[in-house]
Amino acid sequence: MVRAIVKAFFFGNYFYGLCAVALSIEATLQQGYTLSQSYYYLLVFAITVWFYTLAYITDPSLSSSANPRVNWYIKHRKFVNSSQIICLFISLLVGVYVAVVYWHSMLYMSFKQLFPILLTPLAAVFYYGLSFLPKYNLRKVGWLKPFVIGFTWAGLITIAPIIFYNLTHHLPQGISPIGWWLFLKNFMFVSVLCIMFDIKDYASDSNYNVKTFVVTKGLRYTIFSIILPLSVAGLVSFLIFGSLNHFSNKRLILNIFPFIALIIVSYALHKRRNIFFYLVIIDGLMLFKAICGIIASL
Repeated sequence: MVRAIVKAFFFGNYFYGLCAVALSIEATLQQGYTLSQSYYYLLVFAITVWFYTLAYITDPSLSSSANPRVNWYIKHRKFVNSSQIICLFISLLVGVYVAVVYWHSMLYMSFKQLFPILLTPLAAVFYYGLSFLPKYNLRKVGWLKPFVIGFTWAGLITIAPIIFYNLTHHLPQGISPIGWWLFLKNFMFVSVLCIMFDIKDYASDSNYNVKTFVVTKGLRYTIFSIILPLSVAGLVSFLIFGSLNHFSNKRLILNIFPFIALIIVSYALHKRRNIFFYLVIIDGLMLFKAICGIIASL
């Protein structure tokens, strides 16, 4: 029973939903805002689970596979479809509620509020592709895919909570310079995780001619010339940012931990790892980063 629950939690993308909520709380506190209403985080959780699961239930190869995650979707197709309906219903219900209650504020949203918030769904739509523009499916552009995912996550967890807070409190503010820096930091952090995750899919990406970094450059080059340098660059940039903004030593150290963990896990990828290493350890770095950031902010 425990094993089945663990598989459903990670394979069903509920862990991604938890990470999205935690990172949203982290980014909100780091920008000096109080938390939004609980239904907002329910929306973030539901839309994240729905979005990630969509890739699997629409995959044409979801008929037979040696991938344990794909096999789980095949075996639990009815449960997954029900989960998708519930997540979509929750998302629509919260969306309608916000539109009805705050329609007046939405009508008077400024360009500096509208422009950032529209970038995230636009990137998400192009990630899957448009039915009338199939060549613009960014998932098939291997080297670009991690950065599209990173951009989408950064918008969801950094920009969306602040715009929502300002909307529900009738405030005209957009994103502050610190908010844009946090957006860039989250963008690079998640993008590096996605590049790491592509290592797991090396065989299938190679067969489908998806030109990810590991397919085109090889494993060693990807780890030591792309992942590790980006991780170190993120650490250095944070140290500079923290010193310029006079962060306390405790706050600096707590926010450094995720970058150190990222570097350690990056080096560990030179050995073959199973799928749960990627789902629990690599994706778990997002939750670890959120926890460290929340504690540091408090």
